[in-house]
Amino acid sequence: MNTHAVSLVIPVYRGEKSLSTLIEEILPLTATQITPKGNGFRICEILLVHDCGPDQSDKTIEKLSSQYAFIRPIWLSRNYGQHAATLAGMASATGDWVATIDEDGQQNPADIGYMFDYALTNSLQLVYAQPINPPPHGRIRNISSQLAKIISAKLLGNKSIGRFNSFRLIEGEIARTLAAYCGNGVYLDVGLFWITGRVGHCPVKLRCELDRPSGYSYIKLLGHFWNLVLTTGTRPLRLITIFGLCAVILSIFITGYAFYGKYFSSAPVQGWTSVLITVAFFSGSILIALGVIAEYLAVTMGIVMGKPLYVVVTKPTRPPVHK
Repeated sequence: MNTHAVSLVIPVYRGEKSLSTLIEEILPLTATQITPKGNGFRICEILLVHDCGPDQSDKTIEKLSSQYAFIRPIWLSRNYGQHAATLAGMASATGDWVATIDEDGQQNPADIGYMFDYALTNSLQLVYAQPINPPPHGRIRNISSQLAKIISAKLLGNKSIGRFNSFRLIEGEIARTLAAYCGNGVYLDVGLFWITGRVGHCPVKLRCELDRPSGYSYIKLLGHFWNLVLTTGTRPLRLITIFGLCAVILSIFITGYAFYGKYFSSAPVQGWTSVLITVAFFSGSILIALGVIAEYLAVTMGIVMGKPLYVVVTKPTRPPVHK
């Protein structure tokens, strides 16, 4: 029986308290495991990518890497965000497969075996964990997340977009290829969909987070959603074009109504009111269109100018000490 080597990538932002517990859970998986369907795998390395959070995660990573030979620390020069940190880990992974998981303990490392079975049984290149229970967050955050997924799936024309998850299992060649060319501003999962044709979703159950605050504020989550919109394709621009066309048609109807009221009806038509509404409406439409185009140009400029997605350094970038 062939045993597949799996590299596990964990981006670390606030892992000072949760990381040691998570590593203890992963330890049994570093020995050869036999999945329920008889496939063999083992985690050959754990890549802890330090994303320069506000706590002392760097010291925890140093302690764990000195304690376990299979743990490899990757030090980023500053905070680049979860997707960039994940790509930095994928670039350094050497396994046949690459798994990505969060540091907060919400995802169970033991589920990698089920995802591995799912991938091999269905000849898949990429498997996402598909939660069968609601995420253990607040109601407002869950509703906002669900709404963002619905908007992404409906407006951007890809139903799979709404099923992205940070718990992934990827073929090693796919992961390393993406990490080699994925530029700044590209949403990680969108990039994966560019180069994978066989994608599946394996049912798993989420757990409560360990003793750590969430590293994502609503502003950061909104930023991730907007980055997803911009890197998915040009469909939002087409929506703006359709919106502009509808606005022109609406203006024709308003003009017709004004002529009818003036020449065929006794209803008074206040000229300044209609002018004000029309100018405000179309000025807003133009500004929205220009704003979206400007965002696309900003993303394009970041890629063309060669702005690095991340920079790996040889020692940890420690948080400032507050006296």
